[in-house]
Amino acid sequence: MAEAVDSAVETGRHLVVQAGTGTGKTLGYLVPLVASGRKAVITTATKALQDQLAHKDLPLVAETVAPTMGRDFEWAVLKGRSNYVCRQRLEEIVGRQGEQQMQLEGTGGRQHREVAKVKEWADRHDTGDLADLPFSISRDTETAVTVGADECPGARRCPLGGVCFAETARLRASEADIVVVNTHLYGLDVASDGAILTEHDVVVVDEAHGLEDIISDTVAVSFSRSRFHRLSTTVARIVDDAALIAAVNSQGDELERQLTSLVDRRLPVPLPDEIRDVLLDARRIVGDALDTLRKVETADEDANQRRLRAQQMSTRLADDLDVALAIDGSRVPFVQGAEGSLHLDIAPLDVGPVLSNSIWSRRTAILTSATVPQNLPERVGLAADSFDALDVGSPFDYAANSLLYCPSGFPNPNGGAFQSSVNDELFRLITAARGRTLALFTSYRAMDAAVEALRPILDVPVISQRDQSQKSRLVDAFIADESACLFATAGFFQGIDIPGRTLSLVTIDRIPFPRPDDPLLSARRDLVGDRAFRDIDLPRAATLLAQAAGRLIRSTTDRGVVAVFDPRLATAGYRRHLLAAMPPMKRTIDRQEVMDFLRSIDE
Repeated sequence: MAEAVDSAVETGRHLVVQAGTGTGKTLGYLVPLVASGRKAVITTATKALQDQLAHKDLPLVAETVAPTMGRDFEWAVLKGRSNYVCRQRLEEIVGRQGEQQMQLEGTGGRQHREVAKVKEWADRHDTGDLADLPFSISRDTETAVTVGADECPGARRCPLGGVCFAETARLRASEADIVVVNTHLYGLDVASDGAILTEHDVVVVDEAHGLEDIISDTVAVSFSRSRFHRLSTTVARIVDDAALIAAVNSQGDELERQLTSLVDRRLPVPLPDEIRDVLLDARRIVGDALDTLRKVETADEDANQRRLRAQQMSTRLADDLDVALAIDGSRVPFVQGAEGSLHLDIAPLDVGPVLSNSIWSRRTAILTSATVPQNLPERVGLAADSFDALDVGSPFDYAANSLLYCPSGFPNPNGGAFQSSVNDELFRLITAARGRTLALFTSYRAMDAAVEALRPILDVPVISQRDQSQKSRLVDAFIADESACLFATAGFFQGIDIPGRTLSLVTIDRIPFPRPDDPLLSARRDLVGDRAFRDIDLPRAATLLAQAAGRLIRSTTDRGVVAVFDPRLATAGYRRHLLAAMPPMKRTIDRQEVMDFLRSIDE
């Protein structure tokens, strides 16, 4: 892999690498990047991998490999602006003369104390990264002491721009040889035509199987009641115009009302008249807000900053409304969310043109993942003659150390008997494994049913994803008790690393096909016609299934079983495509063989 990356960097040809678990793929691309001396950006989809790069892999290369090459390189981690405390917001809230009585929107004394505590910490801290806070704060306080990219007027227009934490992080990144970002931030850079990151020669997209979805999210424009309410709050900090503030708020409420009957639906192009009318009214009202803000005159610097932020947020919303009102067939409008938090999203039908203009034609790209869908290059717009592909496999002996089990005679997943059969099989396998199970489900409903049925009758602890909102704490609780089981949904199919005997059994209730009514995917299915199942649904299911199976074997000494209860994995005509994406495990339909294997792990 390192040789292939080195060749790609030297020749400028893109590279797509499938590097199975245990390959050491981060070193596979870091070493040749350092050797090349080129400016590079590494994007990751998960915070865990970002932390691994920053705290383990990059220091290792700097200490052991770089000196042998005569290379001295710098690296930096860059996050989105809202991850850093805003010094200017702190000054406005606390006040340069200690005016701590300023009322925060809808808050009380507790938040004042939290803000004062954050300021005290920020005055002694050099990064301002909220992840480094040694204490917890409420979501309201976090919102109060940060600003998003759509609100910040920029360092040059801010009196504290010279000591801004976010700007300092960007400066470090601009001077570093290697910059680590999450893929969402890179997508925002793509959407802004390079306004966030400095020019670079190479981009490495780690966990590249999620690139299409993340770019769709970040390039899309989105409207919701909360977006209008945030704008009204921001404008109200500087403008004393109750009618204007009420108009901005009411536009958000009207949008929510119009979207209520359209949840999970794809909208036609051009937009329905009632939606278009709401957006037209919103554009007029936001324009009024901009006119009012331009007329505000103040000699007070804090007030001027509040005006600039309100202008920035209004301008961004106005620009997005213009995009929505000029929508054509290259974008897909759809409605998502739950009642009270609905949003209208307008996403690109095809991300290929966006990526071609922003990445493929500008720099060398290395796309890598433990599981790379066969049609990934086509889905992201890589021309067939512009890249090389490589599969370096995995060093793990899957055939000797693992079993892939699909029970014979299981009922149809769409039948009424399926859930009870899953629960019965789970009970048998968990008992044989003595806990140590990650039970994965394709819906919360199925997970809840399994927890309700099995928690009272199993002799081992059952941890449910419902028990804790933070993923890391759930994983920590699971690791802390070797006999525990963790029941979870799609968010745990990837991005967690639990080596050792603590995890000996991974179960998956169904093949994780995407929802047939997903609005954006339905538009993409229509685009490819008869090839929709083969080109869209099957690769996605195969990738997610393989990612889930990849949670099991994380080291050379790990042993265990992956059980998929969906009989289509054993009987459907397309099963070969699914199995081809899975690790090369020995396969069985014999429950007794599986139970004997699980019991043998203790021995």
